[in-house]
Amino acid sequence: MAELAPSSGKSGSKHVKRMPLRVDLTAMVDLAFLLITFFMLTTSLQKPREMSVVMPAKGPSAGVSDKTTLTICLGTKNQAMYYLGMADKPLSAPKLTGYGLGIRTAIVEMSKQVLTSTGKSMTVIIKPAEHSAYENLVDALDELNITRVPSYSIAAISPKDVDLLKQKGIY
Repeated sequence: MAELAPSSGKSGSKHVKRMPLRVDLTAMVDLAFLLITFFMLTTSLQKPREMSVVMPAKGPSAGVSDKTTLTICLGTKNQAMYYLGMADKPLSAPKLTGYGLGIRTAIVEMSKQVLTSTGKSMTVIIKPAEHSAYENLVDALDELNITRVPSYSIAAISPKDVDLLKQKGIY
């Protein structure tokens, strides 16, 4: 700030002694470091994560048992249908569920059922319908990864599965 210099008692012109203006930039430096830290943190959290996919070996394909196979058909309206076995002769009645906790609970329950009845681990087949959302497929794969299902595959949906989805009203 500018100050007035006291006069020495002489009459005449009064000179104002001007002090240099000093601006404290400490707050600006703090803000700059906070912003740099914030943007570095958000960019490191937004890196895309990927899931490794293991492709089967070339050659004759090994069949899967109906008793150890859980089929999940992805429909519309954020709904999925699941049943144990194949579409021709499901071993359990097809049931509807939502994504997230609903599909996770279904996977865990069916996995326990398959393990107690056959002593083997469960294989999951995901069949996305034509009108299902890609996000739902990613959600289903995430749930399989979370529940640590050892083997799963994505297959084309069969006409029988489409009929079941139409009966449930989610095609």
